[in-house]
Amino acid sequence: MNNFSYIKTNDIGQAVSELSNDSGNKIVAGGTNINDLLKYFVTTAKKLVDINPVIDNHSVIELDNGGIRIGALLTNAETAYHPIIEERYPLLSKAILAGASAQIRNMATNGGNLLQRTRCYYFYDSNTPCNKREPGSGCSAIKGYNRIHAILGQSDDCIAVFPSDMCVALAALDAVVNITGPEGDRTLDFKTFHRLPGNTPELDNNLKQGEIITGIDLPEMGFSNNYSYLKLRDRASYSFALVSVATGLDLENGIIKNARIALGGVAHKPWRIIEAEYFLKDKEPLRENFAAAADIILEGAKGYEHNDFKIDLAKRAIIRNCLMALDPKSQRPGAKPSL
Repeated sequence: MNNFSYIKTNDIGQAVSELSNDSGNKIVAGGTNINDLLKYFVTTAKKLVDINPVIDNHSVIELDNGGIRIGALLTNAETAYHPIIEERYPLLSKAILAGASAQIRNMATNGGNLLQRTRCYYFYDSNTPCNKREPGSGCSAIKGYNRIHAILGQSDDCIAVFPSDMCVALAALDAVVNITGPEGDRTLDFKTFHRLPGNTPELDNNLKQGEIITGIDLPEMGFSNNYSYLKLRDRASYSFALVSVATGLDLENGIIKNARIALGGVAHKPWRIIEAEYFLKDKEPLRENFAAAADIILEGAKGYEHNDFKIDLAKRAIIRNCLMALDPKSQRPGAKPSL
């Protein structure tokens, strides 16, 4: 087994210092992902730095610009059921509740959700080549069993997908990630936080050495009237998405004034194409317009032996989810969307 030391700190500066001093030191909060990584020998840790006592990161704060700030250490469950989130950002609440199990959501933190690693079979199997786990060793998924893998944004070095549901909604909502590190505080727009694999698939995001997520900002617009999150998976619960879609629409007199569409389960990061959203602006919310937007989003999609079906599935999911967003009541358990 891997031996490691453990400390608990209530000072974010100390946590930054611990991470900066040694790249072998790792942060732990909810522990729902890093425990798996350690257990399967995908990663090792010289020291686990427990940041749960950092109280400032356990809250939802209203901002002067009309938006809100979600603490990085607030659990997924606390976030999903928070009155402000349920009322103003129901798309985020619905996406979070589609992920994992109730027990995991009770432990998993928001910051950890952004940092979770792929659930690719080969990444977790230390007996197989994986460029993400061991750069330069090869990608076993390309010619292996790749049913759950990427159809967009992939490279010859990696076709893994990012597993989060929460992050798909955050991408659609134009969230901003607050970060602190050795060089002080900074922010990253959500669309630039995660990375595509390129030739460095071992890098999941654009955090620098020693940096820690402190919070997530959401803008004032939460698409609380017309929204939907659709997750298509192999079983009804505790399963990662084959394809997921987060949609937010701002309608005025029956015309789309603003649209947001983000996909999960199809790429190395939440997938959002701004051109498709511009296409929908000032158009009627009709099936044919949503189908045309789906074609823009999926341009260049490429399947492999076992996941070609995802391309058509993704198009159907986008259309269906946009139609569902027109009537959020259709998303209640047992309700059928009018297609």
